Amino acid sequence: MSGGARADRPLSRDFFDRPVLDVAPDLLGRTLVRHGAEGEIRIRLTEVEAYDGERDPGSHAYRGRTKRNATMYGPPGHAYIYFTYGMWHCANLVCGPPDEARGVLLRAGEVLSGVELARSRRPSSRVEADLARGPARLATALALDRGLDGTDVCGGSELGILHGEPPPGELIRSGPRTGIRGDGALPPWRFWIHADPTVSPYRAHPRHTRPAETAELDDEGTRS
Repeated sequence: MSGGARADRPLSRDFFDRPVLDVAPDLLGRTLVRHGAEGEIRIRLTEVEAYDGERDPGSHAYRGRTKRNATMYGPPGHAYIYFTYGMWHCANLVCGPPDEARGVLLRAGEVLSGVELARSRRPSSRVEADLARGPARLATALALDRGLDGTDVCGGSELGILHGEPPPGELIRSGPRTGIRGDGALPPWRFWIHADPTVSPYRAHPRHTRPAETAELDDEGTRS
């Protein structure tokens, strides 16, 4: 099989049925595809964050199963999409066995195709590198919302993930997760491609705000 043909193959369920800290860095360089009535957009993933289920203070699953986070407890290879701060959607990919609630937040990427469509959804972006530079921007560029929560990304749906072209191992970096304080900020569970212009800037969590697990908002704009 040629390199190009392999790059366009969907990732298998087995890819996601692994420990989240194995899956997260392995997602870098993979291609996220969004099919829709307006056209197709492809994004090369350049930055992700791992969340390790109920034992992780930064995870939405830290306080257990809810209606909102139910997708995290399902089978691997599905999208968990949530609404936050009353304004934005963000997307995660579920990893590991069912009921462990582990997932990878898609933080940033390079728009490979469908640039004009992405720009129409992100008109404030001054340069192309900013179109999906951050989790909310990425979700906005792809028009992701709660209607796609639970989508199977392993083939045959509106949202998919392809093999793409993973970067050399020496280009993968790791560090603290963005916007999280306390115990949840300690693990170096954010992964990115070194020197890629689409990687979002690191921001520590402001001291005066709540820890990540209590600061998120649900679909109605109230705390979950």
